Amino acid sequence: MPYDAPSDGSSAQVMTLAEVESIARAAHAAQRDKAGRPYVEHLEAVAEGVRARGGGCELIAAAWLHDAVEDGVLSEEWLAAAALTQRTKDVVQALSKRPGEDPRVYAERILATEGARLVKEADLAHNADPRRLAALDEPTARRLTRKYAAMRQYLGLTAETPGIPENPTTSDD
Repeated sequence: MPYDAPSDGSSAQVMTLAEVESIARAAHAAQRDKAGRPYVEHLEAVAEGVRARGGGCELIAAAWLHDAVEDGVLSEEWLAAAALTQRTKDVVQALSKRPGEDPRVYAERILATEGARLVKEADLAHNADPRRLAALDEPTARRLTRKYAAMRQYLGLTAETPGIPENPTTSDD
């Protein structure tokens, strides 16, 4: 059974959510996070975070794949040809940060893509989890805490007005 009917109204067959998860697990199998943990644990947490925030199957699929293109474990060509809904593909593309890309430009693309903000919110929540940050050296934990807080601000995920702030506090990473 496909993970969801294509939102574009077409009758194209799409992968099951289990197939998407399996592909993501295989693609990231050798990868470790900054603390040395299996990277797939992050993907699991983001997918669960999307589900817990009310995201449907298209966004859960995007959560499993959210870092695949950016990390180079799956290509843009693979994504374009994959049996995924266009919405899932659009969200994965929006979440794929380009080398050297200004964080504000990245945030604007996320905000312009339906569903991408919810996936990024789940991603940031897991990345900023104090238990994960505690496994890092202090300078890295501080740098990442600032980076994640700045992105939350760019995306309007703080108590402040949603949107892109003019002069947020940020690190250059």
